[in-house]
Amino acid sequence: MLDKLFLCKEEELAVTEKLLTVRNRAGIHARPAALIAQTANKFDAEITLEKDDASVNAKSIMGVITMAAGYNTTLTIKADGTDEGEAVAAILRLFESKFEEE
Repeated sequence: MLDKLFLCKEEELAVTEKLLTVRNRAGIHARPAALIAQTANKFDAEITLEKDDASVNAKSIMGVITMAAGYNTTLTIKADGTDEGEAVAAILRLFESKFEEE
C-alpha cells in the first residue's frame, strides 16, 4: 500500500489596511453606520473595522454602531478579497466627506 503525501504551500495573502479618523462632530451614529454598511456590502471583500481590541464586520449596521466611535476616534479598516482596495477607498471617502453631515 502506497501512501501519498501532498504538500501545499500556503500563499500569504495581503490584507489592505488603513487608519481612519472620525471627523464628523456627531461621531458614528445610525446614519453613518448605515452608509458604511451599505457601502461595504457593495463589495465581495471581507471588511472589518477595529477600535482598540474590538473588531466588527463593516457590513453590519449594528456592529458598526457598537464601535461607539465618537469625534476624533481613530479606527482601523481592514479588507481582504479581490476588491479590497476599492472597498477601503470607498469607505475612506465616506469618512473624508464627514458622511456629508457638515
